[in-house]
Amino acid sequence: MRNRTTRGELEVETLLKIVLALIAVLLVLQIAGALINSIASLLGPFFFVVQLAIAVLIVLWLVDRL
Repeated sequence: MRNRTTRGELEVETLLKIVLALIAVLLVLQIAGALINSIASLLGPFFFVVQLAIAVLIVLWLVDRL
């Protein structure tokens, strides 16, 4: 039989690094969301047209038509 004392091998420092990285990702996403919202408020009704144009450009790039 194997000894099952290998539980909890993740060190505290590694766990803290993971948590800090997740917090950093969350902050970056919140900043990006705030920037997108501010751009959307500046463009007003044209924001949908800009989103549609970006989507069309991505599709054209994916099918090698751009």
